[in-house]
Amino acid sequence: MSEKLSFVNPTANSPWGTYLSQVDRVVPYLGPLARWVETLKRPKRALIVDVPIEMDDGTIAHFEGYRVQHNMSRGPGKGGVRFHPDVTLEEVMALSAWMTIKTAAVNLPYGGAKGGIRVDPKKLSLQELEKVTRRYTSEIGIIIGPHTDIPAPDVNTNAQIMAWMMDTYSMNVGGTATGVVTGKPLHLGGSLGRVKATGRGVFVTGREAARRLGLDLRGARIAVQGFGNVGSVAAELFAEAGAKIVAVQDHTGTIVNSNGLDLATLIPVANKEGVVAFKGGDVVPNEAFWDVACDILIPAALEGQITAERAQKTSAKLVLEGANGPTVPTADDILAERGVLVVPDVICNAGGVTVSYFEWVQDFSSFFWDEDEINVRLDRIMMKALNQIWDTADRHKITLRTATYAVACERILMARQERGLYP
Repeated sequence: MSEKLSFVNPTANSPWGTYLSQVDRVVPYLGPLARWVETLKRPKRALIVDVPIEMDDGTIAHFEGYRVQHNMSRGPGKGGVRFHPDVTLEEVMALSAWMTIKTAAVNLPYGGAKGGIRVDPKKLSLQELEKVTRRYTSEIGIIIGPHTDIPAPDVNTNAQIMAWMMDTYSMNVGGTATGVVTGKPLHLGGSLGRVKATGRGVFVTGREAARRLGLDLRGARIAVQGFGNVGSVAAELFAEAGAKIVAVQDHTGTIVNSNGLDLATLIPVANKEGVVAFKGGDVVPNEAFWDVACDILIPAALEGQITAERAQKTSAKLVLEGANGPTVPTADDILAERGVLVVPDVICNAGGVTVSYFEWVQDFSSFFWDEDEINVRLDRIMMKALNQIWDTADRHKITLRTATYAVACERILMARQERGLYP
């Protein structure tokens, strides 16, 4: 009999607890493959590392680092690295598991992995940030590689951090290994379209969901939580399609304008000082964000944001999960009861990993595509995956989330079954 994992203590609404409940819901749709389901409830490998660096003032600081490889039945691990003071092993486990589901949902030849360091990067100088990145990369270097596990940017990490990771790994193996990370600068084998890919995926899946709901994007009111790479790009694309961005929340606070916020001036201000520095909207308390009258809600910040209480409050007809794990299971049920359509994270924000896949393929062939070609390929993969998931949802009369898990878990467990157990 399989025991529960001894090294984590998930609560119902913690990231790992949320993931486990999502897996439990899909078991009835797995048929004979259900005998393998325990595979999904435990990570293949979890590495905890100490990251010591000398600070600018000469003191020695230690940071906790993690790399979790959840499942590699379908290919090498793939998943971001986040730098955040609240990173825990349990959170990284959940994020790696969601990557397993996400890569299978869009049928990429990857498994799921994730990494993180418990650090507030805003408190580090650029030199200290580089030291933390390089030391962490050296410590996890024993389990990452172009054919084993390929990190990418996530919360508070970017192309520069990926460049340092790629360089550190390359120095350690004695040759330039561009394929070890994705989300790199273009000069180092990065891909066109990668920066905007996640936000673009949110828009592409959201446009299709709105079409199926009979919701006209022209004049549709949209509230966006999290205004980084994902939220701001999705907002721009929806605005181009005629929608109004009526509320935006980031780490500095919340601004609202029922006539629509002017993104051309908001985005540069938000990037520099945060959204509350923008003069074209009213600053309101953060909790008031959930009361804003809107048609589409895009949670694109951190996990666990849509609670049961907030799910009761929102006036949105459509929720597009730009973040990973933003809706807790009790809230999921409330949204379903209220007839709110949720496009789940594991398909909605899969644009980023899809273009990461394109980058990885381009690095191996040393042949690069133009941005139009990348966007066409991205849209085709996202739409094909979403339509297959929608068909599954309609056939079983289940939510899009459970349908995504049904499609993805079948692929993962079929691979596990066909490979068998070694030795």
